[in-house]
Amino acid sequence: MEEAAKRAKSRGIVAGLVIAGLLAALPLAVWMDLTNLTEASLRRQASDLNSVITGVRGYYARNIVARVLASPGATQVVHNYEEIPGAIPIPATLSLELGAVISDQQKNIHYRFVSDYPFANRVPHNLDAFEKASLASLRENPKQALVDSEWSPFHDRVRYIVPVTMGPACVSCHNTHPESPKRDWKVGDVRAIQEIDISQPIAANIFSFKWLLGYFVLAAISGISFLTLQLKQSRTIRTMNTELESANDFLATLSMKISRYISPQIYTSIFSGRKDVTIHTERKKLTIFFSDIQNFTATTERLQPELITELLNEYFTEMSAIAMAYGGTIDKFIGDAMLIFFGDPETRGDVADAQACLKMAWEMQRRLTELNAKWRHAGIEEPFQVRMGINSGFCNVGNFGSNDRMDYTIIGAEANLAARLQSIAQPGQIVVSYETYALVRGDVAAHELAPITMKGISRQVVPYAVDRVLDEGGGKRDIVVERMAGLDLYFNPGAVAPADAERVKSILADAMASLEAGQPKPA
Repeated sequence: MEEAAKRAKSRGIVAGLVIAGLLAALPLAVWMDLTNLTEASLRRQASDLNSVITGVRGYYARNIVARVLASPGATQVVHNYEEIPGAIPIPATLSLELGAVISDQQKNIHYRFVSDYPFANRVPHNLDAFEKASLASLRENPKQALVDSEWSPFHDRVRYIVPVTMGPACVSCHNTHPESPKRDWKVGDVRAIQEIDISQPIAANIFSFKWLLGYFVLAAISGISFLTLQLKQSRTIRTMNTELESANDFLATLSMKISRYISPQIYTSIFSGRKDVTIHTERKKLTIFFSDIQNFTATTERLQPELITELLNEYFTEMSAIAMAYGGTIDKFIGDAMLIFFGDPETRGDVADAQACLKMAWEMQRRLTELNAKWRHAGIEEPFQVRMGINSGFCNVGNFGSNDRMDYTIIGAEANLAARLQSIAQPGQIVVSYETYALVRGDVAAHELAPITMKGISRQVVPYAVDRVLDEGGGKRDIVVERMAGLDLYFNPGAVAPADAERVKSILADAMASLEAGQPKPA
C-alpha cells in the first residue's frame, strides 16, 4: 500500500508539472502566433505597396515621359524639374518624392529608391550590406524579390527589395544624359533597387486577441490556483499520513501488548471484527483441559522466589506455545494451574477438538520431561511434576463481567469436572472423562479408574488414565512415559542417535542394577 501511495504521489507530481508547463507555455504560444501574424502582415503590406509604387512609376514613364519625349516642344523631363518652368520629374525623382510622402505619412513605413550609379550632381546613396548584396543578387537574377526579417521581443521588421529595371525610355535618357555615370545601359538592366522597410510593434496586435488572452490569463490563474490548492492538500495529506503512521505504530505496539493478556484466538476474533466486545455468552460443547503442578507450595518453600518465578515463567511459556500449536484457547493461569479449552472461538468439530486437546496434553508431558532434565542439570533437585485432567461437555462461554471490565472465560460444571479429574491424577498422569475417552478412543490406550461423583453433576463419572497415545495406524508408540515416586521416565527410542545407543543401554543397565541392589533380598 505504501508503494502504491508513492507511485500515485509521483504520478500526481508529474501531472502537476505537465499542467504547469502547459499553462506557462500558453503566453509563449500566443506570442509566437502574434509574431508570425505580424510578419505575414508586413510581407503582404510591403508587396502591396511595392505594386502600387511600381505601377505608378510605370504609368508615369509610359504615359507622361514617353509621350512628352515623342512630341517636340518646350517641356523638359529633369530631376530638378521644380527649377524649370513646365518641366516634369523623371521617374526616379518621382519615386523618391513618393517615398518621402509615404514615409512622412506612415511612420512605420520607409521607402528607399537607391542605386550605386548616382547622377554626377547627386549625393551618393549610402547602401548597407543587405542593400549591396541585394543589388548584386538582383543583377544576376532580376526575377526575384528579396526579404530580410528582424525580430525582437517588442517589434517585427521586414525589408522588401525588388529591382528597378531599365525600360526603353530609361535607356534613352540615361545613355544620352550628360550627368549619367554610365552610357551603356540596356533594356532590362537593373538600374537600382526599390526598398520598402516596414516595422510593426507586436504589442499593437495583442489587443486583437484580447478575449483569447483574457481566457488564457484566466486559465493560467485557475491552473495556478489549482496547483496551489493541490500543494496545500498534499502537505495536509502528508501531515495526516505522518500522524496516521504514528498512530498506527502506537496501535500496533498497543495491540501487541494487549495480545499478551488474551488468547491469540480471542485477540484475532476481536480485531478482525468477528466478535463484539459486549457481554454475551453461548452454550457450546467444549473440551476442557486443566493442569496443576504437584506440591507447588512445598516447592516454593524450598526455592528462592526469583528462581521460582523464572521456572514458572519458563514452564508457562513452553506450555502456552504447545497449546497455541494445537489450537487451544488459553483461558487463564490460576497460580500454577492452567485452564485451556477447545471448541471456541473456532472449532473443528467435537472429535477433532478432543483429539487436539489430548495430543496437546501428551506433548506437554513430554516437553516437561525435557525441562525437568534441563533443570536438574542446573542443580534443581525436584523440578515440576504436573497432573492433567480433560473433560468434554457443554459450558457457557463468552464475555462475563460488566460493561467496564470483562473476562472471556467458561463457566459450568463440566469445567469444574476437568479440575476434579486433574486432582485425582497421579503426578505426570493425564486423566480424561468417559465423554472425552469416547471421542478419542481410537487415538489412545487408557485404563479405567474408579468412578467418582461430584457436586453439580448428577451422573457418575468414569475417569480413564491415559497410558499411551497411539500412532496414526492405531498401534502403540514406542515412547515410554512413566512417573511415580522415585521414577520420572521419558524414553523415545526413535529419537536416540545410533552413536548414543550404547550409552543409553549402559544407563538403563545401571538403573536396573541399582534397582536390584536396592531391593530387599528374599529370606
